[in-house]
Amino acid sequence: MTATNSHLHKQTAPSTLPLSGLRVVEFTHMVMGPTCGMVLADMGAEVIKVEPIDGDRTRHLLGSGAGFFPMFNRNKKSIAIDLRTKDGAQAARQLAASADVVLENFKPGTMAKYGLDYAALSAANPKIIYVSHKGFLPGPYENRVALDEVVQMMGGLAYMTGRPGDPLRAGTSVNDIMGGMFGAIGALGALIQRGITGRGQEVQSALFENNVFLVGQHMLQFAITGQAAAPMPDRISAWGVYDVFTVKQGEQIFLSAVSDAQWAVFCDVLGLADLKADARYANNNLRVQARAVLLPVLRERLSHFSAAELSAIFEQHALPFAPIRKPEELYDDEHLLATGGLADITLPDGVRAGQTAKTALFPFTMDKQRLGVRLQPPRMGEHTRELLAALGYEPASVEALYASKAVA
Repeated sequence: MTATNSHLHKQTAPSTLPLSGLRVVEFTHMVMGPTCGMVLADMGAEVIKVEPIDGDRTRHLLGSGAGFFPMFNRNKKSIAIDLRTKDGAQAARQLAASADVVLENFKPGTMAKYGLDYAALSAANPKIIYVSHKGFLPGPYENRVALDEVVQMMGGLAYMTGRPGDPLRAGTSVNDIMGGMFGAIGALGALIQRGITGRGQEVQSALFENNVFLVGQHMLQFAITGQAAAPMPDRISAWGVYDVFTVKQGEQIFLSAVSDAQWAVFCDVLGLADLKADARYANNNLRVQARAVLLPVLRERLSHFSAAELSAIFEQHALPFAPIRKPEELYDDEHLLATGGLADITLPDGVRAGQTAKTALFPFTMDKQRLGVRLQPPRMGEHTRELLAALGYEPASVEALYASKAVA
């Protein structure tokens, strides 16, 4: 990646970010709440992550959770507080009172135990905006324990992703991430309204309702057509050519022709004049109806090409295509490297603590600039002393809090 690349996006300087000067206090863990905080942090807010004194447990997860903390906690400060202690809870309330926005994602009733719920905080500061991230919005399910898998299973997404009789969760934390993003959208809307009315409000975002929104198109498909949506691997496609093909040397590539004009080009550039002239394939709807006949023919014809050859042909002629990649292969993606889509972070925990890795930035620009990394994912309690001092704690009082293990 070089500065001379015309597509390179700069990282924004803090003074240009839209939420500079906004303070957010985040009582969150796992993925959903931290995602909301990261959205606000990347856009310039001062986001203070309140962790238990033994740290957010995602710092030490293995397997599929190993990337959670460094991915969703950049551009934040960390303060470690034991809310179960009187002094720790008081420090947390003082910190929350200094905030424009408070985020939380604990089970119902947890924050009220410490005087950190919306009712308590808004009584002291009517301008506060309070974003709760839950499994379910208030109702019959609100006290159930929710996970991304739970709501994917009960909300129709796992059914749509898997094969018939084999429900399968999506390959990433779609509801957690989107639920956090919707929480951030709600917070931004509340901030605009506060600018008009002078008052804050409570915003709630929930995993289950997020999942229902994701499958809403399939619900409406049934309402409109009377036909239930089939799982993705068994669906009736809307397009005649829209599939993954295995080609030379066992490589795989997704190829598509979603319009009649694209079908004509598809046939021309691949030497399929006989298929172009076949009346059975004259338009997209006919090709959909003939997929059982058409696709085996295409699979055999395309098997003589390499994935690289097909990629070059499809790119040259503006046809939709995609190589089948694994997540780790994206580190070498020429577009991401050229456009600044990946940024270096310093890992705060684990066997690679202190080493550098690249992380994905938000997929948009503001004023032609990417929202970059200003603060590294924090070490546990890295900013505790700094933040307590800013709240007015004298050095002796800070030391007393450390001695009592109310903070770390």
